[in-house]
Amino acid sequence: MTFASLLMALAPIQAAAGPDLKPLAVALAIGLGAIGPGVGIGLAAGQAFNAIGRNPEAEPLIRTNLILGLAFAEAIAIYALLIAFLVLFVG
Repeated sequence: MTFASLLMALAPIQAAAGPDLKPLAVALAIGLGAIGPGVGIGLAAGQAFNAIGRNPEAEPLIRTNLILGLAFAEAIAIYALLIAFLVLFVG
């Protein structure tokens, strides 16, 4: 049995499965997808402030690395938002 025929066989079961869980899936996708970057940004900023307080001369280097790290963490949250939109409008 191929994967496509299995999906075709399961289509009536999925249609009669019950309530639409798409809003719950979207809420979980963006909610759980934003927790990690939020915690990471908070920890990174706290450590950067601590490092700048200990060594003020290194502030330009720390700030540059912090902004780069925050941009990467924020990109993960944007990917989670993109997945939520895909689930909502495409899935």
